[in-house]
Amino acid sequence: MKYIGAHVSASGGVENAPLNAHAIGATGFALFTKNQRQWQAAPLSEASIRQFRENCLSLGYPPASILPHDSYLINLGNPDPEALAKSRASFLDEMQRCEQLGLDRLNFHPGAHLNKISVEQCLDLIAESINLALDRTEGVTAVIENTAGQGSNLGFDFAHLAYIIERVSDKSRVGVCIDTCHAFSAGYDLRTREACEATFAEFDRIVGFRYLRGMHLNDTMKSFGSHVDRHQSLGAGEIGETCFRFIASDPRFDDMPLILETPDESRWPEEIARLQAYSLQG
Repeated sequence: MKYIGAHVSASGGVENAPLNAHAIGATGFALFTKNQRQWQAAPLSEASIRQFRENCLSLGYPPASILPHDSYLINLGNPDPEALAKSRASFLDEMQRCEQLGLDRLNFHPGAHLNKISVEQCLDLIAESINLALDRTEGVTAVIENTAGQGSNLGFDFAHLAYIIERVSDKSRVGVCIDTCHAFSAGYDLRTREACEATFAEFDRIVGFRYLRGMHLNDTMKSFGSHVDRHQSLGAGEIGETCFRFIASDPRFDDMPLILETPDESRWPEEIARLQAYSLQG
């Protein structure tokens, strides 16, 4: 089963996210369970939790089709002890929200060294942060998203992802989300079928498909290896259409959320329908 959708709004309550996904013909979706640009948020109400679960059930969205995303403020590799503690507390809250909603994964950007510590020290802090959150939650997998490598952000190299996973104690509750825009900007070619085969073979060799828990399907405005994160509509950027046809038709990407974060939301229904058509050609 291909779970294809977009990162939809949860404005007015998380219970609205599955309704918004259904309205655009999505078979999966992503959401923020709280405001992604604020540290503090009111707890989820029992009514919102119940309605979210009911809406997901009635509209056919199992946990495997949903990829919640944490706050953009969180940096699990922050070299400053106070800032790190704040990020870890916020990340734990995000994991617990997923628990409450019956979700089985949480997508997050790994972190940045801010040019104050080494790459290895930062990656060690990220792994330690994940372990701390897993120790205090159940049933939710921490899903590390690859990055474009903009600024001091880590996770742009598949080896960074493997390094973190190696240091997570519970391997059954750690995974990866690959963003196509980020991968291309980081220097992993996706412009042709042959390039896609080579890039995902490298991913499988270094990280392993067994850890893949979701994809962000985005074209990019920026050139190959630019390390700049600027999303574009599918087929309208530097990657082109071939990559998205490849992913949608390849069974290795079944049974996980395939999520659009493309900038023109008005095109989401058409982009989703196009990907669903590709998935039938596999």
